[in-house]
Amino acid sequence: MGMGTSNFVIRWINFLTMLLAIAVIIFGVWMSTHHDSCRRSLTFPVLGLAAFIFVISIIGFLGALKNNPVLLWIYLIMLCIILVAILVFTVLAFIVTNNGSGHYVPGLRYKEYELQDFSSWFLKQLNNTQNWKRLKSCLVKSDDCNNLSKKYKTLNQYKSAKLTPIEAGCCRPPSDSNKDCKLYKNSQATKCYNCDSCKAGVAQFMKTEWRVVAIFNVILFVVLDSKRIKHIKQPIYRARELGSS
Repeated sequence: MGMGTSNFVIRWINFLTMLLAIAVIIFGVWMSTHHDSCRRSLTFPVLGLAAFIFVISIIGFLGALKNNPVLLWIYLIMLCIILVAILVFTVLAFIVTNNGSGHYVPGLRYKEYELQDFSSWFLKQLNNTQNWKRLKSCLVKSDDCNNLSKKYKTLNQYKSAKLTPIEAGCCRPPSDSNKDCKLYKNSQATKCYNCDSCKAGVAQFMKTEWRVVAIFNVILFVVLDSKRIKHIKQPIYRARELGSS
């Protein structure tokens, strides 16, 4: 592949990557303004990653456009750094979210979750008093539990509903008799927010979100790795030759 063709490919790949990063940033901003504070915090890592990819794409685009070996080397180094970071995060995400699958209860369509089924990392984070105090304040402000009585008018409708992990764990006492049943109160500020079943529901929600991000990272890793060396080595060497001539 000639230098002109390789530079052309790099420019267009990074131009398309910039557009993708901008789209992710816009989506992240939209998510941060249309969700409660619990879910809103999950958009910040996505925004940071998109912004970093945007900066890398600009450097790669300008390096290929100007045949600048310094920019191309910076582009390559930053690309390697983000690839390593994505790989490490993805591996850890799959390890942390490996446990916890929930169980069905006869007569109910939704699953119930037990805190001890999740990884020790989740247990440590959710049993931390300060962490749970912050998460609980988010849950109280959200509409997860407040809207259930409006959506399901009868007990049969409630039992046949496919509740989310947070709705099943935080808005009602668990089906099995345990200490969580004594903690439940039918008030907006209390519900089952102090229950282990609620922490398990939050853990399942976080697990699902982390899995989505991890799968997205795998796809992103493959895309970025495929262009890491293939279309950049020749322009770097050729640009260096032009600079020394």
